[in-house]
Amino acid sequence: MASIWKGSLAFGLVNIPVEAKTAVREDHISFRMLHSEDLSPVKYERVCAADGEPVPWNEIVKGYEYEKGKYVVMSDEDFKAAALESSKTLEILDFVRHDEIDPRYFETPYYLVPSKGGEKAYALLREALKTSNAVGIGKVVMRQKEHLAAVRVIGDAIVLELMRFANELVDVDEFNFPSAEMVRPQELKMAEQLVASLAEPFSPEKYTDDYRANLMKIIRAKMKGKKITVEEPEREPADAQVLDLMSRLKESLKQEKGKGGAVRAKRKTAAASQKPARRSRRKTA
Repeated sequence: MASIWKGSLAFGLVNIPVEAKTAVREDHISFRMLHSEDLSPVKYERVCAADGEPVPWNEIVKGYEYEKGKYVVMSDEDFKAAALESSKTLEILDFVRHDEIDPRYFETPYYLVPSKGGEKAYALLREALKTSNAVGIGKVVMRQKEHLAAVRVIGDAIVLELMRFANELVDVDEFNFPSAEMVRPQELKMAEQLVASLAEPFSPEKYTDDYRANLMKIIRAKMKGKKITVEEPEREPADAQVLDLMSRLKESLKQEKGKGGAVRAKRKTAAASQKPARRSRRKTA
């Protein structure tokens, strides 16, 4: 797998040669826009909003709209003047606790893989981060853009997480959220019971992209010339939200308890089937 970035991870006077490799992969289905009459691919043209005519690339410039309909035109020289040199060092500026970081800051993860000669220093930093439950915070320039970055440990890997800057987060005060005073104690108790009944260790493998699976099923069927019939999903009535909250909680708890009983019964049956059958003792005359 190709490296996204090569450089060194630095804390104090220690420099660790590393390479950043992608830690996630996109798994989406791509579609082309086609002309319905002959299924030819549709091309996109850059059209001038004033006269509706296509505009060639050599006549296109970039502009910053500072007021409605008013622009500051930016040249290649302007972008060069603002560009930052591609950094070859990610210097850890601070160490913080992971639970102090708002999850909204995290954006894209990369594995930091040690380059030749950096294995021992890499292991040293990894173990220090583990035992102190710390996350390193610094800044790095990748692809001519500066990023806030976090360095943390997942298993045996040091992971670089590109982060959002503070000004990129929307302040929660911009919205109105319901007060806790709206919740009655008995409702809260039942909700807590429902949460407890659904509690399970996190296992990401059990959650699958059903929409993608359905799309691929339809695509494969159409490739074979089969006709697809789609059933309309059942929808809740429009006034479902105004139903009594307590009745919903009670019904949910009832269903979960029923599921739990069925699971326990199934386990007992399975356990009983695994026990060896007792031999009957015959009396001798």
